[in-house]
Amino acid sequence: MEDSVIPFLEKTLQRIPSSSLKSILNEWGFLTAQQLQDLHFQQSKHILHNKVLAFCEENGMRIRHVIQLDMIYNCEYPNKRNWSVYQFSGQEDDALVLNMTEFSQKFKVNLKDLLRHVSIGMKKCEDDAVWIRVAWGDNFTKPNQFKPTYVVYQLQTPYVFISNLNVKHRPLLSQALVIATKHDEIKEIQLRGRCLKSLKDLVLRRYKQSFQTHQLKPLQERNSPERDQGIVHEHAKRLADLKEVATQTFGDGPLPKLETAVFKLETKFKDPENRILTNRPEPFRCAVKFSSPSFLESLKSLVTLGVASTPVSPLLSSIPQKARNHFVISERGPGVPSTPAP
Repeated sequence: MEDSVIPFLEKTLQRIPSSSLKSILNEWGFLTAQQLQDLHFQQSKHILHNKVLAFCEENGMRIRHVIQLDMIYNCEYPNKRNWSVYQFSGQEDDALVLNMTEFSQKFKVNLKDLLRHVSIGMKKCEDDAVWIRVAWGDNFTKPNQFKPTYVVYQLQTPYVFISNLNVKHRPLLSQALVIATKHDEIKEIQLRGRCLKSLKDLVLRRYKQSFQTHQLKPLQERNSPERDQGIVHEHAKRLADLKEVATQTFGDGPLPKLETAVFKLETKFKDPENRILTNRPEPFRCAVKFSSPSFLESLKSLVTLGVASTPVSPLLSSIPQKARNHFVISERGPGVPSTPAP
């Protein structure tokens, strides 16, 4: 075996949870049926991994086989990565009828023309998503298999989801994707998160959206006309009103999972009593970041409980509709920062 295969396989095995190791090895298909039967998955991870390594060495494992295993693991556990969403524009007439074979050939040929040492793996999933694994080298060094870039291209859509892409490789990946998908341009749309399914649901509108039929107004304290009814009825009425506001704002179904929302302020400082900051030519800059395991659901719960004031600011309530969670607030109003292609 190649010298780098064993440490690469060891690291890949360490990431796979014990509960999923059997199913992932079965899907991998590199070990024989007898070798899989000889593995006792109740044993400790250390002993089990050593047996897998021995079987792989016996079978003459190569780098490409470990790449396949790594891709199966990442497809099974996509939420272990941070994803950024990019959007294509300026498509050719036949862009939407692109098939997997044509896309794969164009992407590989173009990227390998741009870079001498690059490793490319591809896998198509059930939801018409093409998973691409790119390990980057250069003209003198072999690809680094330990820090690959992952790309998930949703066929027949203008969206692609990218993880672990550095600035150096952005132009190369951008050109390969644009040519392979028959588009003119690709840019980041400032939507990021760990839950790949939720990011897809947001941009493809695959969740139950809310539709406001009237302008929401701040809830007012209601005094019961008959004070002897007590505060129980009044409290229940207010909770019902709050739930209605939350439903009108965010819908009555489960919301896509986002971990953060970031707002960056870039405006002139305006305070007649503070001329030093007011007269500065540069804009005043600050950032506010909201974090939660599921930010949108948490915000909806705060509204339902009466903790968050109503109506909810459009900066927050419009996140699902805009499919963005990174904004820049400038003199012209809230928007998204311009970002170069990946």
